[in-house]
Amino acid sequence: MPETASTDFYALEELLTPEEVEVRDRVRAWCDKEVTPRINDYWERAEFPFELVPGFAELGIAGGTVQGYGSPGMSAVAAGLVAAELARADGSIGTFNGVHSFLAMQSIAMLGSEEQKERFLPEMARMEKIGAFGLTEPRHGSDAVALETSARRDGDAFVLDGQKKWIGNGSIADYVLIWARDEEGAVGGYVVEKGTPGFSARVMTGKTALRAVWQAEISLDGVRVPAENKLANCRSFKDVSTVLDRTRYTVAWRALGVATAAYELALAHCLHREQFGQPIAGYQLVQEKLATMLAEITTMQLMCWRLSSLADAGRMTAAMASLAKRHCCATARRIVADARDLFGGDGILLEHHIARHHADIEAIYTFEGTDHVQALIVGREITGLSAISGRRR
Repeated sequence: MPETASTDFYALEELLTPEEVEVRDRVRAWCDKEVTPRINDYWERAEFPFELVPGFAELGIAGGTVQGYGSPGMSAVAAGLVAAELARADGSIGTFNGVHSFLAMQSIAMLGSEEQKERFLPEMARMEKIGAFGLTEPRHGSDAVALETSARRDGDAFVLDGQKKWIGNGSIADYVLIWARDEEGAVGGYVVEKGTPGFSARVMTGKTALRAVWQAEISLDGVRVPAENKLANCRSFKDVSTVLDRTRYTVAWRALGVATAAYELALAHCLHREQFGQPIAGYQLVQEKLATMLAEITTMQLMCWRLSSLADAGRMTAAMASLAKRHCCATARRIVADARDLFGGDGILLEHHIARHHADIEAIYTFEGTDHVQALIVGREITGLSAISGRRR
């Protein structure tokens, strides 16, 4: 492609630090070499690519912004760039990292005691242990605050009973963080270690998106968790929300990554695909689509960068993160659809990659808060009135 085809149309790279550029380029190189050539086969077979985990671990990116405990302690901008690059290669790999590095590790980093952080995080940073985040239940998705999984104290342990659904990494994780209500109704986080009796995880099948990462339905039947595995600083659902608010910005970056991949694939295809005697990139309707896609990607880049810069300054709010998640996911959804359209019939073949991104963006659009829920979070911020019912402690 011509040099002017770069997606960095507004020279955003000039705003990045050398460290941020280095980690972005390192992750991109690994993805281009190891992920892109292999992932379609795993996606089609709905199998998790275990062979990629050792190389992923060597990147030293697990933990993202977590400071210390063997984690890289990246800036929020760097963590966002990493999230985008992984998703640019494959949404499933991006989700695997999002669950392990952000939802699981950040929960322990933010809500665990010093002893708990020392015990769990170094192994997770080295990816010797994989983490999962068990919040969603069969009857509670958007209203996760109404979770029914219970925890009761029994001597030196807590006993967990309930069900979870859509738990990324849930069937392969060594540490599954289960959120449950105690006998007083307060929400707590409990680290369930692999092999604990009464814990079972079934891989969900029949998915049409993110097929190369496994989500699980989890059953907890009298699962005994040592008292020292209860996160020391989680006392209510507000604490859980704090983690979600802190990590949600990375989903906006992941949407940007998928949109970037779709645009790059579409542009390359249009420059090489000839119809009626010339490359289809030379037709007005095609150029209008490409220009619109680039404009939307540029707005996403600027929004993600500014949001992460605010996060690094300690100024990011929940509503800011929700606005970015909502806007970027909806925008990426349109971009990927237009890109698939530009491929014509080839757009439904996995070998061209766009079909995988077209399917995967539907999951990214939905998880960690639907479009509607994000709108209500922003709406509450700008009006001072809550349209979300059923809020509990």
